[in-house]
Amino acid sequence: MAVYRGKYVLQGLGSIDPTMEHNLDVAYEICMSYRPDFPCEMCGRCCHQPHIIVRPEEIDRISSAADIPLFQFMTEYLVPAGDGNFHFKKTDPCAFLGPDNRCTIWKSRPGICDDFPYAVSMFMSRVYLALTNPEADIMDLISYMDEEWPCTRVIKGSISSKIEERRKDIILGRFSDPRLRSNPFLIGSPIPRLDE
Repeated sequence: MAVYRGKYVLQGLGSIDPTMEHNLDVAYEICMSYRPDFPCEMCGRCCHQPHIIVRPEEIDRISSAADIPLFQFMTEYLVPAGDGNFHFKKTDPCAFLGPDNRCTIWKSRPGICDDFPYAVSMFMSRVYLALTNPEADIMDLISYMDEEWPCTRVIKGSISSKIEERRKDIILGRFSDPRLRSNPFLIGSPIPRLDE
């Protein structure tokens, strides 16, 4: 099973070829471009997601930040996810969302919380698809995003131009043969399913 950047599992793939890795890097760069100025308004909506993933290497850090003994944290706050990771048991809202809509373990929160919503697998896989398929409309692909969320408005306000700008780079680099411009699927890079 192929893993990209140590956390995105590409189910059904044994390895990532150089072309796919390049395209995944471009998708990742687009997603991460939202990070520096992301307008967290402390609405708390992201803290109500059903699958808050905790990787094994994060457990001690989160347990310590929450001031919960490790055994108690493991038995009362986590459930195995079946892929080697864990999920928080309580997620609607997260057990660590304070009454002021602020995370009580902010500096030690799980990586998926730090990545949400711009670098989680669902968004990144759609950015990858839009980049590698000229027929794909990123706005259709991200229609699942809630329009009421402040972060969604930021993403939807700029993602199309970011995709178009970077798609042109990919097409010029990968599709120099005119036959491939009209049918990008001849390249043979499968569209991955990215899972945290």
